Amino acid sequence: MAETDAHVNFDLPATLRKWPSLNNERRKEGRSAYLVFEGTLDECIREFMAKPEPSRHLYEIHTAPQPPLITEVLSGEHVVELARLRDFL
Repeated sequence: MAETDAHVNFDLPATLRKWPSLNNERRKEGRSAYLVFEGTLDECIREFMAKPEPSRHLYEIHTAPQPPLITEVLSGEHVVELARLRDFL
């Protein structure tokens, strides 16, 4: 696939979710990520990037998959990379 073939629809619906935490670490036992923000993928990326960097690992974005670049659940590292490349996709 050529670089120019990669396209992401940033207008698709998405949700920003946060994992419950204790001392800035995820608490997974019997818990799931809860809704923080609902909007477009672009809005969720902006909301995520506005969070303090040390706590970003607690967040994830859920959206419709857009292979090969976008999976159903986007981790913090993936969101940071998308934010960096947003203008090129």
